[in-house]
Amino acid sequence: MVCWEQAEAAELDEMWSFAQNKGCQRWLWLAIDRKTRAVLAYVFGRRQDKAFRELKALLEPFGISMFYTDDWGSYERNIDADQHTVGKKHTQAIERKNLTLRTRIKRLRRRTICFSKSVAMRDIVVGLVINILEFGWRFETHFHG
Repeated sequence: MVCWEQAEAAELDEMWSFAQNKGCQRWLWLAIDRKTRAVLAYVFGRRQDKAFRELKALLEPFGISMFYTDDWGSYERNIDADQHTVGKKHTQAIERKNLTLRTRIKRLRRRTICFSKSVAMRDIVVGLVINILEFGWRFETHFHG
């Protein structure tokens, strides 16, 4: 059983990186709780409505009533106007979260020699690091003699 708390408001943003070469763009779509700054959900994909709709579906159980975003068109097309506030002054926390992730995960940096050769490995590594940073790491070893 998975338990989660309700989140009244969320900040949403997307972050660019690549796999293989800069022509193979990947976007990390991220949502954080506006009050606690905790990551609620994330999705990897292109910078298209389909990826955002996947993220929005993951957010439904949280009962979010207000979304704060930048002015990327996908948000405007898929969020009701009465639940949507646009502006950089409302997305400072998620922009800070993106900067922290870029600092900690080389594969998200714009100029780096560390990149994934496959899309799958890039998504696995980035997702694993986000899970460890945001949800903690529990590691147990069992040695049998």
